[in-house]
Amino acid sequence: MTDNEEPMIAAGTISELAFNKYKRWQWWFLVALSIAFLIVGQSAAVILGRFYYDQGGNSKWMATLVQTAAFPILFIPLFTIPSPPEASTSVSPSIKILALIYFVLGVLIAADNMMYSTGLLYLSASTYSLICASQLAFNAVFSYFINSQKFTALIVNSAVVLTLSAALLAINDESDEPSGVSKVKYTIGFLCTLGASAVYSLLLSLMQLSFEKVLKKETFSVVLEMQIYTSLVATCASIIGLFASGEWSTLHGEMEGFQKGQVAYVMTLVWTAIAWQVCSVGVVGLIFLVSSLYSNVISTVSLAVTPIAAVIVFHDNMNGVKIISMLLALWGFASYIYQNYLDDSKARHAQAVAKSQMILLVENIQFDHTFAEVPFFF
Repeated sequence: MTDNEEPMIAAGTISELAFNKYKRWQWWFLVALSIAFLIVGQSAAVILGRFYYDQGGNSKWMATLVQTAAFPILFIPLFTIPSPPEASTSVSPSIKILALIYFVLGVLIAADNMMYSTGLLYLSASTYSLICASQLAFNAVFSYFINSQKFTALIVNSAVVLTLSAALLAINDESDEPSGVSKVKYTIGFLCTLGASAVYSLLLSLMQLSFEKVLKKETFSVVLEMQIYTSLVATCASIIGLFASGEWSTLHGEMEGFQKGQVAYVMTLVWTAIAWQVCSVGVVGLIFLVSSLYSNVISTVSLAVTPIAAVIVFHDNMNGVKIISMLLALWGFASYIYQNYLDDSKARHAQAVAKSQMILLVENIQFDHTFAEVPFFF
């Protein structure tokens, strides 16, 4: 990165506050932990979601509900992990403003989850993965206009390579359309998945904007609060949809007809819900620590990681296309991590220079003051 390029962590943002708040190793540890949460959580949730459908599950609203229903477990770290005193002197937003933000984001999350569930029901895995990869392009646009995100060659390279990786996974699947799906339903699935990718990218940018302009806090508790209250709204919306659609009346028969048994049915839904919450904490944590674009890039990495889990769980074949896709994903991931390393080094160097200049200025003032007090004799 040249001297005239802006660092990825923009000045004056909540990401910069978090970056300056922690020591270097602490910041990188939290970023690595958030990445692990996102990739592991999303991969596990997708695998369990496939298992749910393969074994006889067919409720779109149930698949939507489990993506946010496990939010109460987040109260455990919220109340057990102490937060340091707030350094910011800004006025806290009113309850009405916070409620409005959580309500709007929660409704968007519920709609986004429902569109993803509908798309996965009507599309093949290949088409679904290919359309989901478009979220990087959507996020690039939203980050530029909403979050003033600056781009470098490494960021563009990472986004392009990760998109190619997801596209390779998509064209690797031989099936193009699920059997028994009409052209109308296929079109609905295509539009729902494309819309869900756009809404998901918009959500990430809006969350980052909320952190920077409204919440303005420097602790990780704000991340958990954002996830808890938006998930509460999304869960309520999903429950309303489940009962309004009438799908609730089919759940008992669905559980009895589950191929692995009723206990497996319940445990599949429970662990799917937990996995989605782990993923969500990673997503919001990366928005808080870095940016929404970075969070979306890591989300795309999981599209290439999921086949590894599928090989272990379902004994799928790992062919040459999947191996190439994994290598591309690692390439894109490394490019983005290296960009963060450059930004980190530049920011730390700038802070060290500013501190040295301040110390030198104070010493000069003290010297001038001392020199002025020395009497002169003629």
